[in-house]
Formats: sequence, structure tokens, C-alpha cells
Amino acid sequence: MFGRMTRDTIPMSPQVRERLPALGISIEKVAVRAGLAPSLRDELTTDEYFAFWRALARESDRPDLGLAIGAQASIGASSISSVAALQAPTFGDALRTVARYKRLCCPEVVDIEVTGGEARVRCHWLFAREEVPPLLVDGLFASFASLAKRGSGGQVAPIRVELARRSRHAQLLRAHFGCPIVFGATADRIVFAERTLAVPFITSSAEAFAQIVPRLEAELVARRRNRTLVDDARLAIARTISAGMRPSIDEVARRLRISARTLQRRLGEADTTFQAELDDVRRVSARRLLAQTELQPTDIAFLLGFEEPNSFARAFRTWERTTPLRWRAART
Repeated sequence: MFGRMTRDTIPMSPQVRERLPALGISIEKVAVRAGLAPSLRDELTTDEYFAFWRALARESDRPDLGLAIGAQASIGASSISSVAALQAPTFGDALRTVARYKRLCCPEVVDIEVTGGEARVRCHWLFAREEVPPLLVDGLFASFASLAKRGSGGQVAPIRVELARRSRHAQLLRAHFGCPIVFGATADRIVFAERTLAVPFITSSAEAFAQIVPRLEAELVARRRNRTLVDDARLAIARTISAGMRPSIDEVARRLRISARTLQRRLGEADTTFQAELDDVRRVSARRLLAQTELQPTDIAFLLGFEEPNSFARAFRTWERTTPLRWRAART
């Protein structure tokens, strides 16, 4: 299964549009600060969406703003995936529902890794060229925590939140999520105990779930007819790196269930190469890790699947025309 999962369009949540004026924040001012038109469009590209959230952080002095918006969005259940998730039989079914159908409304892929007695939830943005704004991460994780709490009647809560950023507002975040917060992580994750996946949802409705899911499945099938290979290749590269494996063309092709030769040929038909996509994924990840963590370039090199630190240093100089440490220093 491979191809483009969705267009690079992200809808502006009605909850965000309603919530911000209620908090005394002008959407028009935020839009202008983000370099967008004052009359904010209903759909934005990933770059524009990230710019909006970065501008929102500069416009507001509330460190809990992302948390407030995320929790409210879950309560409002504005997206079709959230509506379906609340009707799911169990918390695990709800997470899998969000993961499967989130792609219908925006180019965001939700990964759920179940290992070592934990269910670790991570989001990949297919068109991201910069790190995900911290305010947006807070909002996303708050929506997951709120979904778990509301659906389970308070029986499910995260056991840990991992953030790929420097420590800031730690007490606020601990109070909201009710669990330890790990800063300087290699990726942003919200973690639940594996056993909670079986907890029944009190909001579940078998009838409603049975009505919603076939429509969502039909839309997924319809979208596959117009898909290309590039975005799934990038996602497979990111997932390979996240799993701590070397992102070779053979491994990525295996994940896509095609041969390495077919992968290279189809990428060529899309006017790109495996190496170009690998470099771009690594570049985005390197910038995020340098900007938001204290990890040393040597550690980042191995996290990104380079065979030796010098290879990473040479690649980074090609991308940014400077060294990793100088790039980090210029950002702080």
C-alpha cells in the first residue's frame, strides 16, 4: 500500500476560531503576524498552519493556550476521526480509529507503537519542513488526553509525555497531564499503559460506529485512486529512523511492500530520488533535534541513521552551509 495520503491542506478547526476570540485573542492579528491574510482561509498548507501556531504563541502570553485549545477541541469533536473515535468500543479502538482516519482531514499520520507494556502515540506531518510548533504539540496531546478521559469516564490517563524540546513550563504540563514530562526526547510522544487499550468507552455506540466507519472507509478507498508514491516513501523513511534502523532503500522498499528497484523507478517518475527524499527527511529531523533538544551532533547522527558522525557533519554543511553546533548557537 503506497501513495499520497492526502493533499497538503489542513482545515482550521471551528473550535480554534471560536475559542481564540473568547480568550481575547484576535485571529486577524495572529494571521497577519503569521504572514497570512487577515481573513484566515478555512484551509491552510502545512507551512501556513505551522506559521499560524508560531504566531499564536507570540501573540498570547498564556503558556497553557495549546492545552486549553486541545482539550476543548476533543470535547467539541470537530473532526470526523474524533467523532468516530468517541463511538469506538474501547480506548484502543478509539486510538486506532483516529490513526486510520486522521489522514482524511489533514496530512498528519498518527503512529501507535505498542511495546514494553506501553502504547506510545506519535504524529508525523508529511509536508513538514520545520519543527512542529510546541503550542501545536501541546494542543494535539491535550486532545488525546481529553479523548481518553472523556471516553473512559476518567479511567484512562497518560503515564508519560515525551517532548522534543528544552524544559519549559514543566509544572504546568505536569499538572495538566497528571504524569511525568520528559524533555529533550528524540520525538514528541504521549504514552499510555498498554492495559488501558482494553478499557471500554462509556461514549461508545455500536450503531453509530457501524454507520460512520463504512463512509470513512469508502472515502479512504476513493482517495487511494489519485495517490503517488513520494509521501509514503517519506513516511516510511521517518518510521524506519524512528525505529532505530538504518534507512536504506531496501528497508524502506520492504516497508512499502515493493522492490527497491521499483521504488527507485517510481520515485524517478515523480522527478525525485530516494537519496533526495532521505536527505530531506533527515534535514528536517536534524533541525528539530538541534533546535529543541540538548543532544550532541554525534548522538543526532546515529539517531538519523548515519554510519558515522563525520557523514552527518558533511551532510549538514551541505544543507545549511554551517556546522550543526553553529546552527544551534544561531538559534538560541
